[in-house]
Amino acid sequence: MAITASQVKELREKTGAGMMDCKKALTECDGDMAKAVDWLREKGMSKAEKKAGRIAAEGLTRVAAQGNHAVIFEVNSETDFVAKNEQFLHVLDVLQASLLETKPASLEEALKVSTPEGTVEEVITNATATIGEKISFRRIDVVEKKDDEIFGTYMHMGGKISAVVVLKGTQDAQIAKNIAMQVASMSPVYVSQSEIPSDVVEHERELQMQMMQNDSKMAGKPEKVLQGILKGKVDKHFKDLCLNDQEYFLEPKQKVSQFLKENGAEAVCFVRYQAGEGIEKKEENFAEEVMSQIKG
Repeated sequence: MAITASQVKELREKTGAGMMDCKKALTECDGDMAKAVDWLREKGMSKAEKKAGRIAAEGLTRVAAQGNHAVIFEVNSETDFVAKNEQFLHVLDVLQASLLETKPASLEEALKVSTPEGTVEEVITNATATIGEKISFRRIDVVEKKDDEIFGTYMHMGGKISAVVVLKGTQDAQIAKNIAMQVASMSPVYVSQSEIPSDVVEHERELQMQMMQNDSKMAGKPEKVLQGILKGKVDKHFKDLCLNDQEYFLEPKQKVSQFLKENGAEAVCFVRYQAGEGIEKKEENFAEEVMSQIKG
């Protein structure tokens, strides 16, 4: 039977698949729209499997809060271009609403969460098929606060970096957002030095001590002086890793802890995601890539 342009357009809008694929699907399925959707999914899922070994190091993060819970998660793509398209952003919208509602405790639980478009895992698989790149759901954290605490959230560059903080002692949304911006921009690892594991501190002490022993300027200094210098070096190293010890980005002469104290606030915890951090990007040979597509 003859396949009309309007049928192809409708199927393309439903699936996001290419025009020629849509036409072929309708032809194979005698114009049956529902069967054509399934045909494309089967074909697309096969493509998705071929892409399973690809490295998805681009993408976006998302953060959202509702009531006493906030969710922050990351979805990756192979290219930055895809991370900006409407289909990819739609995937994040679909996932955000369902993840915020269900509050999964782990990545494994998150993949099984139901959305209006299937489970999270199915949404990701279908996105890989229709978008044409490997899409992956990488990680998720659910943050909980008490009734008298407040969330601050911030997304930089549409989600290249996302941060959520919990403050107590204030209900000022602007202060909370400012601290979330501090976390996003300055990448702290701990709230304060009291959170740093003792083995991490000891490792840094040993490293600084070794460096001091190799420094001729330290020769002949009294032990008490050396211990003071050592403490100063260790404290300086951890200064930028601790939120409270960092310079406040809106007032560099002031520490974050001072800004919070002036406003009767205290940082409880935070989570920061940067899209693609820690993923080793593979150098692609574009000539080989083009040839593999032709042969495929």
